[in-house]
Amino acid sequence: MNIRSLFRDLRRWYVGTPDRALDEAYQGALRIKALEDEHFQGQPVSAAAGPDYCDRVLTYFEAEVKNQIRTINLRLAEFRATRQVVGQGDRLGEAGKEAAGIIIDKLNFIDQILNHYPTTAPSERKKSLSLIPVDPKNTAAVPQNPKPKPSPSILPKDKLASAGSKTGAVPRSILNTFSRVKRELDPQSVGSEGEVVKKFRQARDRTAIAIKFLLLLIIIPLLTHQLTKTFIIEPLIEKQFFTTHSEIVFLNQDLQEEAFIELEHYEKTLKFTTMLGLTPELSQGEIEVKIKEKADELASNYRRRGASAVANVFADICSLLAFGWVIMISRREIQVLKDFIDEIVYGLSDSAKAFLIILFTDMFVGFHSPHGWEVILEGVSRHFGLPESRDFNFLFIATFPVILDTVLKYWIFRYLNRISPSAVATYKTMNE
Repeated sequence: MNIRSLFRDLRRWYVGTPDRALDEAYQGALRIKALEDEHFQGQPVSAAAGPDYCDRVLTYFEAEVKNQIRTINLRLAEFRATRQVVGQGDRLGEAGKEAAGIIIDKLNFIDQILNHYPTTAPSERKKSLSLIPVDPKNTAAVPQNPKPKPSPSILPKDKLASAGSKTGAVPRSILNTFSRVKRELDPQSVGSEGEVVKKFRQARDRTAIAIKFLLLLIIIPLLTHQLTKTFIIEPLIEKQFFTTHSEIVFLNQDLQEEAFIELEHYEKTLKFTTMLGLTPELSQGEIEVKIKEKADELASNYRRRGASAVANVFADICSLLAFGWVIMISRREIQVLKDFIDEIVYGLSDSAKAFLIILFTDMFVGFHSPHGWEVILEGVSRHFGLPESRDFNFLFIATFPVILDTVLKYWIFRYLNRISPSAVATYKTMNE
């Protein structure tokens, strides 16, 4: 691929950015509409319109709507920004009135959906309509202030939503309860039973896919690590560098001191048991022979430890590559796992959420966390055969938990306080 074709592809991609951004915003509006039709009888997502959903389910639905609205606003901003830069004369000349009509219909549909929720800014959406170019020779084809032409399937639901938003003599929740009881007692509700069974099967399949994928994320890297280390990397390293007659015995000074202490302890134990009469009395030559045998045994053990530590580095790289490969080929499973985790998290009560947050913070950034970090750092150094540095350990413990605590507090303030304020209130109460 030469440079000219590369620039041509980049230009084609950038010119198509407005249409691509508008399509993503339109898809987000369709998702919100599907959510309203499936669970809220075509009305906006709210506690009053829901058929007696519990607070956790309503929180989940509201979070889904907020995520889609955020995506819609971002894509509309991208649509406006790129629409002002990309030239539109040729595009209108090719597409004509049909392309402009499609854009207007999509923007009108997005506007209808966003009008159901007061968090969106109407002035921001009007900017998108103002960016649609109009052919001065054919102004009748594309009006300046186009009125939406809703399909027959959309119009009655909008009327229903506007009528339901008015205050009546009887609360809508009571009416929804009677409608639900009537629907459950209706002998002709075979379709609804089938729909419930279908939704249950879909939820069961999603749970099975999420658990299987989570197990694959754990098992495949571990298997890759063990197989590559045991059968490929470690035999090569032992053969090349850590043979019996090799001069390399210890990887670092800490391992050497550890071996000397173990050998000295063995010599003192041997003399002590001889003095107590627990073992037959040995001459000086026999003691030296036993000490030499112990030294050879220690040298063999520490050569294996050194070879294992070096092999761990390459085996970990192979396991990371296997983990990345699983992630790359499993886009659908990742989305299912994300939805599964979101459902579990949103399904927790406020006290359970606060309990997990306190448990995590006390374990990793609490008063007793330095001891745990010391154990983790010592295990990492032993795993890779690195010398232990107390200065590095103290510096790490003095900085990383503080950074982690700051990030966690920012996440609680920025996101959790907006998604679940009651969980934040419970967390503060439990902390006090």
